[in-house]
Amino acid sequence: MSTSKSVALSDDEIDLLLDTGGVGVISFADDNEPYSVPISYGYDKDVGDLYVRLAFAPESEKRRFVDDGVRASLVVTDDEGGKWRSVVARGRLTEISEPAVAGTAAQSIHQIDIPYVTIYDRRAGELEFELYRLDPESITGRKEA
Repeated sequence: MSTSKSVALSDDEIDLLLDTGGVGVISFADDNEPYSVPISYGYDKDVGDLYVRLAFAPESEKRRFVDDGVRASLVVTDDEGGKWRSVVARGRLTEISEPAVAGTAAQSIHQIDIPYVTIYDRRAGELEFELYRLDPESITGRKEA
């Protein structure tokens, strides 16, 4: 049993972990039913927004949980040098389309490397991909001391 203690990440450490982009787990709730799924994300540290790419299969259960304006939690973890660290961002999801995004926000989206991660056993052409912005109401982080 591990007895390691944890300490809060600084804002710079949170930015460093999120800035790499990659994969995380996003969670939603519908009444008392939770729903979590691995996703691809990117981070714009200049404005503090996270961007997530969600894939929907025709019979996707995820559709029931994902609506414009829904509250979500995104968890990103890492194991650096044998010590864990994690970030939790909570906020509302807003569906976005690149033509609707203005100026510097569009440039930020293009600069973010959001990998394509899919948990489906289908070809990407059979999935509908949508881009969402997570505007965090809070971002917290912890690491192993």
